Amino acid sequence: MLLLKSIRGEKIPRFPIWLMRQAGRYMPQYRELREKERDFFSFCKNVELSVKASLLPLELLGVDAIIIFSDILVPLEPMGVDVSFFEGEGPRLYWDGRVEGLKRISFSQVEFVGEIIRSLKSVVKDVPIIGFCGAPFTLMSYMLEGGSSRDFRKTKLFIWQRRGEWERLMSLLVESLVEYMRGQVRAGADLLQVFDSWAMHLPYEDFEEYAQRYLKVFFESLKGSVDVPLIYFFRGSGSFLRALENLPVDVISLDWTVDMVSAMRKSSKVFQGNLDPAVLYCDEETIDGKALELLRCVPRKTGYIFNLGHGLMPDMELKKVKFLVDRVKSFAL
Repeated sequence: MLLLKSIRGEKIPRFPIWLMRQAGRYMPQYRELREKERDFFSFCKNVELSVKASLLPLELLGVDAIIIFSDILVPLEPMGVDVSFFEGEGPRLYWDGRVEGLKRISFSQVEFVGEIIRSLKSVVKDVPIIGFCGAPFTLMSYMLEGGSSRDFRKTKLFIWQRRGEWERLMSLLVESLVEYMRGQVRAGADLLQVFDSWAMHLPYEDFEEYAQRYLKVFFESLKGSVDVPLIYFFRGSGSFLRALENLPVDVISLDWTVDMVSAMRKSSKVFQGNLDPAVLYCDEETIDGKALELLRCVPRKTGYIFNLGHGLMPDMELKKVKFLVDRVKSFAL
């Protein structure tokens, strides 16, 4: 499998490509599937529909990996958090704020995720299946804010003023997420990605204390019990890269604000991503130029996975996404 070879540093004919949110509303075929369930969370729990959605990018785009169709909030529900999705508004979460009322999950409580992976493995043989979860700090922020936030005030007040409860909550999240990811590997996931969308909102001097410390425990626990590559997606400033270098992960996935090329020259890590998703709103000539600009700058013949710096948006055009995938696949090393 091309993507796994790139991670291992083996010789490859071209860089592998997959895209975050590669199955989504920009696809007419996905919208047809989505209409068959009453809400997004119900869709994620419908094994048959989630398998079909997961396969769409392979069938329509020819990507080099399948990421399971699910959501980072899935493991919060069995922990005791009420999660609801409203069309066009994003998720809403409710939790009474009592850490002692939360539970450590068992993978059997989210067995539909395992069924999705096993179903995909039964029909896909030539590309890897990516399992995933949200990072502990990002999920904690969703719980405390009740959804997304502009200033993450509730999260910051909680970690700064209620340290004991914060430590218990982060420990519980780490334990639950390790169990969740182990279950995905047992079901057949070939590699795992961890999405950290909100840690960038911490002051730099707090990142190590309030996010990285538990990230390290989380990844060390995973590394000790699963034998698959681990990808860490970090959204935010390149100044945090020095701290990320010490994380026990195989791949660091970056957004478009970071000087990835310079980082690659200094680091032994494999890198992923870095293209601004907004490029896909441009004409094909511009898409071609921006993709080639990035590919030509990558200072390695392996150890890189082409991806966006964030996920595809609902109003993007399938035709242009397909053009990008084809263009990257035609770039020979």
